Parts: sequence; structure tokens; C-alpha cells
Amino acid sequence: MGGAVEAFFLGLGQRGRADLPPRIRGSIRVDLVDGGHTDHWYVDMTAEDAVVVTQEAKPADTVMTTTHEFFERLIRGDTPLIAALFRNEATSAGDPRLVLTFRRFFPAPSGTLDPREVARRQALHGPVWRERLRKTAPVTPG
Repeated sequence: MGGAVEAFFLGLGQRGRADLPPRIRGSIRVDLVDGGHTDHWYVDMTAEDAVVVTQEAKPADTVMTTTHEFFERLIRGDTPLIAALFRNEATSAGDPRLVLTFRRFFPAPSGTLDPREVARRQALHGPVWRERLRKTAPVTPG
């Protein structure tokens, strides 16, 4: 098993519910398949202030299945989870709200910005506007 995958799941227990909406509660089991071998990670998000992770094949509200290799791409932020589901690189059965919640644990794909940051940069008198103004302003002799 990859060390990055194990570190990701062990880190979930340390992070707790800080990244999760308070109303969403449930469990998700991630099945990582390689050939004939499957690793199971059970993530319980029902506690008030903790996320409990075990390596068990218990029944869960949602089951997500993918390969070890592809899951490592998710935890590196190389691809977004929802796009992976649309491309069938990962599958999900159960409550879709839990998949949407679970994706908050993954890093954003590299090169992406928070929409608020994009708006700030493009706003009138923001950095982009000031740079454009500086380039087009006539130079006056001093």
C-alpha cells in the first residue's frame, strides 16, 4: 500500500470536522482496488467533533471505488473528484451528499484560485486593473 494513501487517511482523523458542513453526517468507505486485492478505508463522519478512520470493510452510507494509483492523483490535487466520477475513473454508490462532503478533504487542483481571489484581482481598482492602467497611461516628462 502506498504511504501517501495511508498518510492521507490517518491525517483525516487529526483534522477532524473543521472542513465539513455541520449538518452532513454519515460514513463513507473507500475501496482501493489493484488487480485482485482491495484495501478498504472506513471514514466515519457522524461524531460531533471528530472524523474516525479505520481500515475495515464495514457497511457504509456511501462506497467509493477507484484504484490506488488514481486515488493518489486525487490526494495530490492532480484531478478533481467530481470530474473523476464523470469520467468513471472512480465510482460511488450511496448518498451523493457524502461524496460531495468527502471531496473537501482533497486539495484543490494545482493552478486553481478561490473564486473570491479571482473577483478581487479583476475588480475595479484591483491589481489587474491597476496593472492595465499603468501600461496604458501616457508617460509625462518629469
